Amino acid sequence: MDPRFLNISNVSIRFAPRAPNVLQSVSLDVARGEFVAIIGHSGCGKSTLLNIVAGLLQATGGGVVLDGREVDEPGPDRAVVFQNHSLLPWLTCRENVRLAVDQVFSRSKSRAERARWVDETLALVRMEHAADKKPGEISGGMKQRIGIARALAMQPKVLLLDEPFGALDALTRAHLQDQVMQIHARLGTTVLMITHDVDEAVLLSDRIVMMTNGPEAEIGEILTVDLPRPRDRLALAQDPRFLAARAGVMEFLYARHRNPADAA
Repeated sequence: MDPRFLNISNVSIRFAPRAPNVLQSVSLDVARGEFVAIIGHSGCGKSTLLNIVAGLLQATGGGVVLDGREVDEPGPDRAVVFQNHSLLPWLTCRENVRLAVDQVFSRSKSRAERARWVDETLALVRMEHAADKKPGEISGGMKQRIGIARALAMQPKVLLLDEPFGALDALTRAHLQDQVMQIHARLGTTVLMITHDVDEAVLLSDRIVMMTNGPEAEIGEILTVDLPRPRDRLALAQDPRFLAARAGVMEFLYARHRNPADAA
């Protein structure tokens, strides 16, 4: 396993010349196939860091290298799933996924191969039954599954998840978490996920990166989640390793790095 498959090196960023840095000298190596969660209070720059990795923002200092190539713009090797699914409402679910597939594979796959791959990706997120429905005809959780399918259909080197389940109800969220675990196990995709949910971070990830409060946020601590895969949420509920990891993150967030807004 290449521990430096994704290398984030001394990344800092500010949005105005005299403003303080939002992020300060953030460095992180992510191995191929690893699932890493980034957690911290609002305003700590989690999404900003994700957008730098996606190529949507340029760092003021430092940089990002993915599989030996510098990241300086968006590209199909990094697929992003946001909290808002961003599906085109006039296209069916299948057409939304096919749009991404056609853009990435128009020269390397035939029309028939692309069509088969779209259907395979829809099946991966268990949405083949709704392939011909439009986004307005399906639930929020189903829309997010299509968004994940569209991202996976690009066969990215890194899947970037920016609180993809944040707007969903608890049961739908749990169901999609389980599906993401299954997809990760099957495809071995490298995943970088932003979350506010401590239990979600422990359940899904191999490591949890805990950010200090902004401005000038930095990595405060990295916790390795010592839980074997596959993971069963019911079995883990009383697992001492799960509880210890959860307690470690909670202690960091709410004892050592309490959100300043909570104290106001």
